[in-house]
Amino acid sequence: MNPKLSLVIGILCISFSPIFVKLAGVSPLGAAFYRVLVAWLCLVPYCIAAKKLRINKRQLIIALTAGVVFALDVAVWNISLLKISATVSTLIANLAPVWVGLFSFLLFKKSSGILFWVGTLIAITGMIILVGYQHILHLELNTGILLAILASLFYAIYIMITKNIMAGIDVFTFMFYSMLSASMFLLLVNCFMGNDIIDYSPKVWFCFVGMGLICQLTGWLTINYSLRYLESTKVAITLLSQTVFAGLLAAFLLSERLGANEIIGSVIVLGGIAVTFLKAGNQSNKIVS
Repeated sequence: MNPKLSLVIGILCISFSPIFVKLAGVSPLGAAFYRVLVAWLCLVPYCIAAKKLRINKRQLIIALTAGVVFALDVAVWNISLLKISATVSTLIANLAPVWVGLFSFLLFKKSSGILFWVGTLIAITGMIILVGYQHILHLELNTGILLAILASLFYAIYIMITKNIMAGIDVFTFMFYSMLSASMFLLLVNCFMGNDIIDYSPKVWFCFVGMGLICQLTGWLTINYSLRYLESTKVAITLLSQTVFAGLLAAFLLSERLGANEIIGSVIVLGGIAVTFLKAGNQSNKIVS
């Protein structure tokens, strides 16, 4: 497939994720579990037939760890989707690249460059406008917003764990083991919390299948495929359009409406994130997700 076409397909697929979560309207942890499980079950026959299960010990540990972190990311994000609008939640989750730059600087002393810090400042300004400065002054942050920020942190950790492994492992092999650990972790969490993950209506099961096949399996396979051929900077910038697509889908399918501060703040945050990626123009594999 043409890598650019593959990327467009991937973005469109993952943009449906908040829509399915909202339409399902059930336990967000249950939705997160079935999103990963359905995708993994569909991947199993191919990986066995194509002999994609061979992996060394180091890669296995990284893949399993990445799966647990991804599970935390999806679970927390799904919870935020039931508390705030799909557009705002998706937007805040896209702060992950900013956290990656901050962690790289604080933990590994890697200089991110002036454009990164300019972009970060712009993004934070947008966040203040989006949330409302009066809420920040009085520490009145909405629970959904805090959860979305936490989800972006988990996603940043996921990126940092996996950004180097993808060059030395088949994407199907990595996804097989990472989604296996993610689904097992989410199953344990659901059982521990006593959530009913069986008694659902046909509509809810349809949403689960949609999330697994469209958002998780097709979405991330096509995006990872495009990363093998396109510059990661261009891919990352293009991925920001997920927020736009999610917003349009939410407006069309869920009748969501955003206030002026949310629209202006969203545009500023997206602009800030885009600026942080400009620094990576000469690095072909800065971010792998």
